[in-house]
Amino acid sequence: MDFVINALPQYWEGALLTIRLTVLGAALAFVLAVVVGTMGTLRNPIARAVATVYTEVFRGVAAIVLLFWFGYSFVEITGFRLTTDFAAILALGLNVGAYGAEVVRSSINAVPRAQTEAAIALNMSWWRRTSRVIFPQAWAQMLPTFGNLVIELMKATAIVSILGLTDLTKVADDFRASAVADTFTVYTVALVAYFLFAQVLIVLVRLLERRANRRLGRPTDDSLLGLLRPPSIGTTTGGAR
Repeated sequence: MDFVINALPQYWEGALLTIRLTVLGAALAFVLAVVVGTMGTLRNPIARAVATVYTEVFRGVAAIVLLFWFGYSFVEITGFRLTTDFAAILALGLNVGAYGAEVVRSSINAVPRAQTEAAIALNMSWWRRTSRVIFPQAWAQMLPTFGNLVIELMKATAIVSILGLTDLTKVADDFRASAVADTFTVYTVALVAYFLFAQVLIVLVRLLERRANRRLGRPTDDSLLGLLRPPSIGTTTGGAR
């Protein structure tokens, strides 16, 4: 217990880096997912080709390889060295964004065709019908999967120590190497920290799900327990009805 109390400042510093990489990586992944996923639903063959190339390339490359590439190979090609933080954010954001793009594309396509036809009949522009009619319904559909992707991104930040970044995992590994505490203790603290971060992310996503479904007039579980448990079978959490 004394070790845990004395080591908390170092763990906190590592946790802050993990949180920062998660937030910035998730922001990049979200932007890429929405833009590329929407491009994948357009009739324009060039836009769809660009979306397909991006998703297939970055889904097919391991995040750790991307991390090495941006950290060590990028400078050899461009002569410009990325900061280690930025290299990590790019690698994680591009990788997770490719998976998110498929979530966006499939969620938009899941909105009934009648909704689009009704918006066209009302003489809505593409931007207006997408932002006011299609995307709100698709947003509720994609949120649960987005939440899973953000949690996966958070856990993937554990690999950034290979670039020398002192994240939560690196702090635990340094304590193990210095033998100031046993291996079980140093990694258990990190394990609990990652678990707590994941629970916070889950609650935030459930709050967004509530808001999205409420705006669409769908029933929601407004209890505190509803934030901590997955939706029951048969409950609508997204998608158009």
